[in-house]
Amino acid sequence: MKRSKSSNAWLQEHVNDHYVHMAQKDGYRARAAYKLLEINEKDKLIRAGTVLADLGSAPGSWSQVAARIVGDHGRVFALDILPMDPVAGVDFIQGDFREDEVLAQFVTLLGGRELDLVISDMAPNISGMSSIDQARSFLLNELALEFARDHLKPGGHFLVKVFQGSEFQAYMKAMRELFAEVVTRKPKASRDRSTEVYLLGKGRR
Repeated sequence: MKRSKSSNAWLQEHVNDHYVHMAQKDGYRARAAYKLLEINEKDKLIRAGTVLADLGSAPGSWSQVAARIVGDHGRVFALDILPMDPVAGVDFIQGDFREDEVLAQFVTLLGGRELDLVISDMAPNISGMSSIDQARSFLLNELALEFARDHLKPGGHFLVKVFQGSEFQAYMKAMRELFAEVVTRKPKASRDRSTEVYLLGKGRR
């Protein structure tokens, strides 16, 4: 089967990607690890002893980063619709975050703990129709914010991937109602052409 020009271009970019090579060298499952590492370097979200939830965790690079930093006294709880190979120190549930039953399972896993941090790198399956993809993406973002509202301790933080679109300002407003400060982060490991940015809610009210 012949590859399309766009898939060839993606493959070429991937093969030559600095962060892909670094991930292979450093033992991370995906280049996305460096997005979290850069944000954490700046904002100190994850520390030894942090208890956090990683939403949309597969293939596991954010969970790897988090588990390495939180150490033995912290906890990482992860959830994804896709399977994820085990990560030492991470409790994982596979399931669809949009389903109440899956969310209930995940909440049971938390065991009544209030979280210091919620990180969400969730994204929908891309259909190629931007209006549909944006709507699906913001539904996931809204559910992640709802989860953060219900499970973050006062003063806790929330990091979420968003794609800039028509819902962006309304979502920022909702975050500002819940957090003392909301800032935008665009890590160097985000590809330039991508409309993704990360919103960071600091200090849950």
